[in-house]
Amino acid sequence: MKNDGKLEFETLKTNKKRIYFLCGFVCVVGLLIILITNSSLAKYRVTESIPLINGTINYELSDLNLIGVYIEDGNDYTKVDQIPDSGYTFNSEKSYCKIGDEKQDMTITYDMNTKTLNIAPMTTKGTKCYLYFDEQKILLADAIKRDNQINSGTPNFANIATTNEGVYKAQDDWGDSYYFRGAVNNNWVKFANFYWRIIRINGDGSIRMIYSGNGSPATTGTSTQISTSAFHSTYNNNNMYVGYMYTSGQVHGLGTNSTIKGVLDSWYQTNIANKGYGDQISKETGFCGDREPSTNSSTSNGAGGTGTTVTYYGGYIRLTNSTKSPTLKCKNNEDMYTVSGSSRGNKALTNPVGLITADEVAMAGGVYGQTNQSYYLYTNSAYWTMSPYLFNASFSFAFVFIVNSSGYLNGSNVSNTIGVRPVINLSADVTAKSGNGTSSKPYEI
Repeated sequence: MKNDGKLEFETLKTNKKRIYFLCGFVCVVGLLIILITNSSLAKYRVTESIPLINGTINYELSDLNLIGVYIEDGNDYTKVDQIPDSGYTFNSEKSYCKIGDEKQDMTITYDMNTKTLNIAPMTTKGTKCYLYFDEQKILLADAIKRDNQINSGTPNFANIATTNEGVYKAQDDWGDSYYFRGAVNNNWVKFANFYWRIIRINGDGSIRMIYSGNGSPATTGTSTQISTSAFHSTYNNNNMYVGYMYTSGQVHGLGTNSTIKGVLDSWYQTNIANKGYGDQISKETGFCGDREPSTNSSTSNGAGGTGTTVTYYGGYIRLTNSTKSPTLKCKNNEDMYTVSGSSRGNKALTNPVGLITADEVAMAGGVYGQTNQSYYLYTNSAYWTMSPYLFNASFSFAFVFIVNSSGYLNGSNVSNTIGVRPVINLSADVTAKSGNGTSSKPYEI
């Protein structure tokens, strides 16, 4: 029995050794499998995708330490707490990651739509990343369309526009034009340290604007003007004096400058050209001073327009009769005032500056003889347009359209002293740096 007991003990001891050996072997093999698997996966773990929630700095990988988000602010960058949702583009060249103090050679991309950040290769725990976002560059014309719904159809131009009627589309000599109408307050631009109201996007994509303040936005009074002037200070007793430029005996002459043209040229040279803003002004788009004549006040017959013949000009027939039919097209090439660099018009201007047309006033919401103190062109102060009105033989006076102090279209003797509001066209390629077009946040170029 003793021998049997000893044998039984030795057998049990041997079995336990085998069990320990097998357990150890399994553990070693398992550990090797884990190490080999991780090593294999590491070869492919070169790109990580980090979804962000609503642009905030929420991420899922512990390997990434997102140190800072920076957005363009003028000529510098400002650190912020959130990745911007819109209005910015990711600057992959300026963004970078570091391990310790050493900048790493990594490719960084960010999708603004899916809000997903991708960094490759991403293999080291504790990587610190710095993301930079630039202000999104958008053409001013595109910003205007983005911020406004384009209305369909054509408004009734016999009715004054007293509410915010928004933006409509019409054809001009270059294509589709988009014009503001009514009591709008999102057509402000700050340019060359002056404030302007957008009249329309021209058919070539340039932006037509009328002066409206120096130092701060002005809606009424003489602050909306650069000065007062006669249209022609010396003479008014001939049809030719309805012209922005004129030649004796010619309906569409261009030989001599009007008084008001001299005022505008001087202002433009001093405040735009000489201060380095001229390269942002369109040299293509022009200003229509429609001198299409008629001896009939209701329909155009092409007669008159010289000497002291009673003459009703194109704007008079379109805008003073019961049927109002303003247009953005200029019937006569000689009456489309452009600079020499333009592909159209008379190429007679030295400087690309002019005045608003009576047709543009009508499309904005002004009506001949009807008070309107609500639309954006009302200033409580009379000012000149560029559009000829008529020649009155009874008084031997030449008349040009004005916007009266009550906001309606009327005619004025060219020798009267009335407000001057320059109109310029920003180039089609200008971008909106900031703003939404309101008076408190005007578009800035």
